Amino acid sequence: PCRAMYPHERSLVKRLAGEPFALLGINSDRDREKLKDVLKEEQITWRSFWNGGSTRGPISTAWNVRGWPTMYLIDHKGVIRHKFTGSPGGATLDKLIDELVAEAK
Repeated sequence: PCRAMYPHERSLVKRLAGEPFALLGINSDRDREKLKDVLKEEQITWRSFWNGGSTRGPISTAWNVRGWPTMYLIDHKGVIRHKFTGSPGGATLDKLIDELVAEAK
């Protein structure tokens, strides 16, 4: 399910280039070297942090993530405004992100 979101994430990064927007990924794949190939193949140009090869890694533990994908929309002040376990759908996600970007301008 997480990898199915890559095309939409790529479109967000492209559409919002130059805007106050950043996309960060957290990846729990076991094989870090193989993951590097996947990120290159999938054209992941945004920061993607490795979670130690486990869904119970340090990042998911610190953020209390229990389902995948989990998304946090954080505003320009660092406040978590929305949290989703599973995708809310592209149109909904775009609308919420556009609202947060507009607030940041």
